[in-house]
Amino acid sequence: MADNAAGALAELKRQRVDVLIVDVGGRGREADLAALGELVRARCGAAILILCPFDGAAWIADLMAFGPLHYLITPVADAELQDGLERALRQNAADARAQQAEAQAKEKELRELLAIQRSLQRALADPAAAGGVARQASLALCAFPGVRHSSVFLRQARGDLKLAAQESRNHIDLERLLRREDRLFQSPLREVFPAVLAAAGGALVWLDAPEKCGHGELAACLREKDVQMVLAVPLARDAAGLARGALCLMFGEHIRLSREQLACFASLAQTVSAALAMEALLLRNEELAERLARLESADGADGVEGGAAAARRQGEHCLSREIGRARRYALPLTLISFDIGNLREAGAKAGHADGARILRSALAAAQAKLRGADSLVRMSDEEFLIIAPHTAADDALKMADKIRSTVVGAGSAGRDDLSISLGVAQVGAGENGAAVLRRLDAALHRARRAGPNQVALATMQ
Repeated sequence: MADNAAGALAELKRQRVDVLIVDVGGRGREADLAALGELVRARCGAAILILCPFDGAAWIADLMAFGPLHYLITPVADAELQDGLERALRQNAADARAQQAEAQAKEKELRELLAIQRSLQRALADPAAAGGVARQASLALCAFPGVRHSSVFLRQARGDLKLAAQESRNHIDLERLLRREDRLFQSPLREVFPAVLAAAGGALVWLDAPEKCGHGELAACLREKDVQMVLAVPLARDAAGLARGALCLMFGEHIRLSREQLACFASLAQTVSAALAMEALLLRNEELAERLARLESADGADGVEGGAAAARRQGEHCLSREIGRARRYALPLTLISFDIGNLREAGAKAGHADGARILRSALAAAQAKLRGADSLVRMSDEEFLIIAPHTAADDALKMADKIRSTVVGAGSAGRDDLSISLGVAQVGAGENGAAVLRRLDAALHRARRAGPNQVALATMQ
């Protein structure tokens, strides 16, 4: 027994040791890596067996750089530990023929790794391809030998984690398994599911048996889908030093991953990270170009596109582009349609100038609740359309309710006869602009019929 690497090395030099067992659980990797690496390199002829917890699997990849070793991911049963010791002793005494066979197997493995890496690079060659980078990466990674399910998790702007894409060969639905697709750092499984742990800690997580996660329900779900092993690799870090997300691979068989395989997965994560960064840049450029186009066509009086026919054409053109972008990057897109009730009556009572002022006040109140990427266009004299990229229906309903409250509040100061009705519709998969506008119009009519200051959600057809 030795308390540290220096003591173990001294013991190796003092007496013959067949197997050196190193338990890295609870150790600080940055502080102890150099010392333990030197121990692996020196070894004095002894076989090295590393015991490592599943959420600290980065130790294995790091120590493999110093020399050949064996490993077990803890917790381990006595029988598994005994088998690991025997395997380490056998392989340490292997003859030249066994080493030659191992070299041939390694060459085959490297060819497979190179093929997977090239396949991923081809899939990500165009960041603007249909489905987006996360989707293309999931498809490519699911082709890796033994992989039954692959997924990509991304850190969101607010700092939480979402499931961006998944590809399955065994009918696993991670959204159902994790009981949500976003806010995963708040999931009940946040402390046991490998991808969430990898994204939170920025380090490799390797669950080589489902039961080792310590969560019976999760282990049972994985076993039911024939998952024998889960590997989660963090994506590159952002400017704040946080991992941008994680790649997650579920294997249908237990595989003893080599140093080269682990290095390949780390390289694949960097490739995906670079493609995601390029995708974000392209998306940001498109949004800036769209905002510039809106500013150039903005009407100075109303703050929205003026001229009924021209405004509607501009709105439909903007909608068509946003639908194409949402489909290309696999992002949600929702529309909010609203009209200002009694606007003509208010204008007739107060005069045209005062009516225009009332409209500008109501629109300014609505505009104040929009984000930089949102578009507000005029579709008719009293009807307006908000195009909200990156927004699902539930979030758009909240936005619509805020607009309703703000406009009603703005009108209450001397204009209690002003009202607003709002309809909300999320663009469906494969749905074009005309189809979603029909659903949106129906929702707006339902809101009007329900009474003043109501919000209605469009139904899917």
